[in-house]
Amino acid sequence: MQWHTTRFQIDLTQPRVMGIVNVTPDSFSDGGMHASAAAALRHAEQMLKDGADILDIGGESTRPGSPAVPLAEELARVLPVVREAVKLEVPISVDTCKPEVMRAVLDAGADIVNDIWALRQGHAAQLVASHPGCGVCLMHMHRDPQTMQVAPMEGDVLAPVAAFLGERAAALRALGVAPGRIVLDPGIGFGKTVAQNFSLLARQSELLALGFPLLAGWSRKSSLGAVSGRERPADRVAASVAAALLAVDRGARVVRVHDVRDTVDAIRVWQALRAG
Repeated sequence: MQWHTTRFQIDLTQPRVMGIVNVTPDSFSDGGMHASAAAALRHAEQMLKDGADILDIGGESTRPGSPAVPLAEELARVLPVVREAVKLEVPISVDTCKPEVMRAVLDAGADIVNDIWALRQGHAAQLVASHPGCGVCLMHMHRDPQTMQVAPMEGDVLAPVAAFLGERAAALRALGVAPGRIVLDPGIGFGKTVAQNFSLLARQSELLALGFPLLAGWSRKSSLGAVSGRERPADRVAASVAAALLAVDRGARVVRVHDVRDTVDAIRVWQALRAG
């Protein structure tokens, strides 16, 4: 099993750790900590030392209630980091929903488009389809970042999440995108209640029936705070590592995390157990 991307064939026979590089002043966990290009690159390099397999660079916060960032501002945040990060010779993902940003970062050498809107904005799907080989992650989100937690989903969410992801993957396939380029993300925290998020984790393996690798993004999210009693996102490291490991054990091939070193260590223990 491989994830085909612009420059790399990422081996997904073993779980991969995607390190989060937020070039934002307002992300829910680390907003402002790596807002300059220089600080973001230092953070990226440290994540690689800690064992990250992929770097995910984002210039727009998608926390609940977050305002949209103007195109010019997102480009100014992200492009300088991407242009330098591609020199690190690791897969570079960019977390964006704007087709213009996608085009700019792909032209700069980025390997993966990671879109919370699953390529539903403007001509994003056509743009990715026209690229000769970039990878793409399609995520499920209920409503939008401004309203998703004001009126979250109701009832059992696995069926509608699976149906949405299957439809978006099929739409991209119809545009000629090879299946090996596509990874799916159930969108933990994006318009779901705490109970619904944990239901998705408990039944995550059922999403594998869609036929695509899964990415899980639990890192420091409020559902972990709700069950652990940890109000500050930075205090949710242990809970985040536990959730990432449970996701891996249930079939996730990529975990998107803030705390790379701790997650890598936990996965190594899991791998040793399986090898034994």
